[in-house]
Amino acid sequence: MTTTLAPVSHDTLELHRTALTGHCYRMLGSAVDADDAVQETMFRAWKALDRFDGRSSLRTWLYRIATNVCLDALATRSRRVVAMDERPVGSIDEELVALPRTHWLEPVPDARALPSDSDPAQDLVMRESIRLAFVAALQHLPPRQRAALLLTQVLGWSAAEVAEGLEMTVPAVNSALQRARATLASRNIRETPVALDERQQALVARYVDAFERYDVATLTTLLHEDASMSMPPFNLWLQGHASIAGWLTGRGCGCRGSRLVPTSANGSPAFAQYRNGGADPWSLIVLEIVGDRIAHMHYFLDTETLFPRFGVPMRLTD
Repeated sequence: MTTTLAPVSHDTLELHRTALTGHCYRMLGSAVDADDAVQETMFRAWKALDRFDGRSSLRTWLYRIATNVCLDALATRSRRVVAMDERPVGSIDEELVALPRTHWLEPVPDARALPSDSDPAQDLVMRESIRLAFVAALQHLPPRQRAALLLTQVLGWSAAEVAEGLEMTVPAVNSALQRARATLASRNIRETPVALDERQQALVARYVDAFERYDVATLTTLLHEDASMSMPPFNLWLQGHASIAGWLTGRGCGCRGSRLVPTSANGSPAFAQYRNGGADPWSLIVLEIVGDRIAHMHYFLDTETLFPRFGVPMRLTD
């Protein structure tokens, strides 16, 4: 007996866009590249709809297409990086060297990467898997190891399903998973909260207050002793209270008088930063919190690319 599948419309495919964007972001480390990969996924899916036989769910079928789109892209691209993984800690007096946008790991808006139809347990896994530290660690995996890990650890696929989707054998998938997990374990990824408790929410509020008042002394008390700060596209990163405070009160003093507008990126507190009272878009700030202190401050300076994706204005008018 033949089962007739209900027609799949373009709108039905679009229902999966957010989930696919999150998956492609984990694979590629770039919100821009993820959007491009999802567009290609939708195009390939629409062309191949007559070959969708319903043996798997539509979402699983789309994930399979998206994974292969990402693997095609990664065959010709270098991995995205964070400065802390690329070079030793710097000093506040060294020359600033800017590298292309395509060199750096980029943040992604929660709203574009986290599907709203996930159950609480699944939502927890999805949020953990877009953390900047986790996505940065993923970039150290060869593409197929990265895909196998994400399909099993995040999406819950079996080794057999991954083998079919990636055209590998089950033993090859299991071997890839073993190597991928060993690599991630060696990265010593710090655990960050999926949801901030009241104490951590108060910490973020104190950070905003101190930054907008440009009270550097108070701001540094909110940081771990070994906290770090990075500013892509510059390859410089700093670590420790003295270096961070020295930068903020020295070469970074143009941030005095900034305003911060809250948003959310990579499951973490984030802010659009405007200098000169809101006239100049300056950075997309992402905070990584560990325990009761801020462990890392990422200042992504490519506002022209990032602000439209985060739905924040290029300047404040009020």
